[in-house]
Amino acid sequence: MRHHLSILLVTVLILFPGCAPKIKLFSAQPTDPLREVVLEGHGEDKLALIHLTGVLTSQPKTGTFRPSPSQVQELVSSLELAASDSSVRGIVIAINSPGGTTTASDILYHEITEFKKRTKKTVVAALFDVAASGGYYAALPADWIIAHPTTITGSVGVIFMRPKLHELFDKIGIGVEVSKSGEDKDMGSPFRPSTPEETALFQTIIEKYADRFHSLVVQHRHPTPAHMALIKSARVFTADQAREIGLIDQIGYIQDAFGKTRELAHLPVDATIVTYRRDTYPNDNPYNTMTATEIGKLDMLGLDVGFLAPPQAGFYYVWPQGMTH
Repeated sequence: MRHHLSILLVTVLILFPGCAPKIKLFSAQPTDPLREVVLEGHGEDKLALIHLTGVLTSQPKTGTFRPSPSQVQELVSSLELAASDSSVRGIVIAINSPGGTTTASDILYHEITEFKKRTKKTVVAALFDVAASGGYYAALPADWIIAHPTTITGSVGVIFMRPKLHELFDKIGIGVEVSKSGEDKDMGSPFRPSTPEETALFQTIIEKYADRFHSLVVQHRHPTPAHMALIKSARVFTADQAREIGLIDQIGYIQDAFGKTRELAHLPVDATIVTYRRDTYPNDNPYNTMTATEIGKLDMLGLDVGFLAPPQAGFYYVWPQGMTH
């Protein structure tokens, strides 16, 4: 299917160039190194803006023509650049994510925590549209968490998603024969219903991962028992609600996040704000989340079809409704 879409895309671009969007076909590549780009300011001291967007995974993002780095790879690369520059004294991590796999979310948390320990630099998290589940998990190590007035956050919990195909296969007369070495070797199989014993085993894993998330919230945010009980419901919260129960520190905009970083890092008001990109953009600003112009995206023609594919089976720190965001 992807191959056919790729051929269709190339055909449209070749046969109907006047109808194609004005894009740079072969500008910076996803494999090009990240470079520092100045967004505003002119002082010698700097603060760095790093974006964390989309469903969090450690797998490269597949495009029509070439893959691009995963969120984990991109964030770690940006952190390394900020760590190696002694004039960068603080960073703002702008998060717009419903979360992702448990492992990717935990890696991001670990890398940000280690960055703080290693560099002693200030970290401020700025939450945008959605910073839920793993997106919020990644914000926990920050010295300060600020949310946009219309942010949705929370969803502090775990979900285990796996496609089920057995009813469809029954209707069309397809069966899958399985030989296995142990009773639970095919637990969670999409080709048959789960047994009560399997469901209980999966719930044990879910509770284990949830306990880890909950303990980190307690460690970093110190909610009251009543507030923690509400947080454990795994519901989402508006910015006002999140501030009331202690999940965030402030409501504001990206400029407020810059201001708080200057305050905590003792930076002057003229500190230079930088980010890291593989490409340059005219009239660049802090709301640009791209690092490189890519032709390998189907949504360049207005087609954002990634949400149509079923999720890979696995455990997620994710708000499922936000995955179509």
